[in-house]
Amino acid sequence: MSKITAHAIVSLLFIVMGLNESQGAAAKRVEEKAFGKLPDGREVRQFTLRNNKGMSAKFITYGAIITDLEVPDKNGKTVNVLLGKNNIGAYDKGFPAAAVIGRVGNRIALGKFTLDGKEYKLATNNGRNHLHGGNIGFDKVVWDGKVLPVKEHQTAVQFHYLSKDGEEGYPGNLNVTVTYTLTDDNELRLDYEATTDKSTPINLTNHAYFNLDGSGEVLNHDLWLGASRYTPVTEELIPTGEIAPVKGTPLDFTTTTTIGTRFNQLPPKLNGYDHNFVLDSDGKSLFLAARLHSPKSGRVMEVRTTEPGVQLYTGNHVKHEGVCLETQHFPDSINQPTFPSVVLKPGEQFKSTTVYAFTAK
Repeated sequence: MSKITAHAIVSLLFIVMGLNESQGAAAKRVEEKAFGKLPDGREVRQFTLRNNKGMSAKFITYGAIITDLEVPDKNGKTVNVLLGKNNIGAYDKGFPAAAVIGRVGNRIALGKFTLDGKEYKLATNNGRNHLHGGNIGFDKVVWDGKVLPVKEHQTAVQFHYLSKDGEEGYPGNLNVTVTYTLTDDNELRLDYEATTDKSTPINLTNHAYFNLDGSGEVLNHDLWLGASRYTPVTEELIPTGEIAPVKGTPLDFTTTTTIGTRFNQLPPKLNGYDHNFVLDSDGKSLFLAARLHSPKSGRVMEVRTTEPGVQLYTGNHVKHEGVCLETQHFPDSINQPTFPSVVLKPGEQFKSTTVYAFTAK
C-alpha cells in the first residue's frame, strides 16, 4: 500500500466537507463570528483576516473598529499593536478605539458652519466646539459588514453605513463605504468612499491608537513625519487659519525624533501632542506621511495617505499608552476658506486611502 501523504488527507477532508483546496485555504484566511450584543440587543459581528506572513487583523461592525492588529517583531513574535478590547461592553462605554470617525473628524468651531447659504448647527461635545461627528458619530453606530472574495495575496472586509439627512445636524443622505485590506506584504489598507444627495462636509479618518510594543508607554517610540508645516491653534485647539513652519518648534519631526523628547516644550495643558501637520504632498497620490519605530520590539510602521494632513495625538488621556496618526483634512476646514475643501456635492464621489505598512529590524 502506498503512503498516504498529509496533503492527500487534507485534500480528502476538503472533498468530504464539500470544499476544494483553494476554498479551504481561503477559509483559514478569513473568519466571521458573533462578537457580542449592545444593551439594546443589536448584535455586533467580528471579522478576522490573516496573511501568509503571520499578521492578522480583526474588525467589528460597531464603529467599523479594528480591535486587533497582530504584527511580528524582529524575532517573529506577534502582539496586538493597537489599543483594543475583546468585549463589546468596553467599546460601548467609550474605550479608545481604532474606529472610523465621521461624518467630520476633528473639530468644528462653535459647532456650526454655513453651506450653500444655510447655517447648520451641530452638537458641541468638546467645550464650545464640535468633535469627531458629534454625540453619536460613525464610531458609535453599527455598520453593515461583509467579507470580500479572497484574492491570491490579500483578504478584505467591507463596511457600509448610511448616514441619513439631518443625522447629528449634517445635511444630506451620505452613503459611506470603508474597505479594509490585509496584504501579504504586511500592509493594512483603508479605502474610504462616499456619495451624497446634498452638499455636506466630510472628513473621514481612523482613530487607531498604536503601540508597537503592545503595552507600556509610547514616549520611547521614534517618529518621522513628512510635514514641514502645521496649523497653529487657539487654546481650544481650533485652527487660527495660519499655516506655519515646524522648524524651530517642538513639532519638528522632519528628522526622526523620540516622541517624548520635547514634551516639556509643549503647553502643559495638552499633556502631549494633539496637533495637525500639513503634509508635503499633493493631497491626491499616496504619500509617505509618517514612520514610527520602536527600538524595543524593532517594529516599524510606515503610514501612506492621499489625505493632506495628519493629526499627531499621543494618547494624552490614556497615559500615553498609544499614539494616533490620524490621516485627515485639517480641523475646522469647513470654516476655513484657505484650507483644502471638505465639501462633497451630489454627483461627486469622495475617495481617500491610507496604508499602514509594517516591517521589523
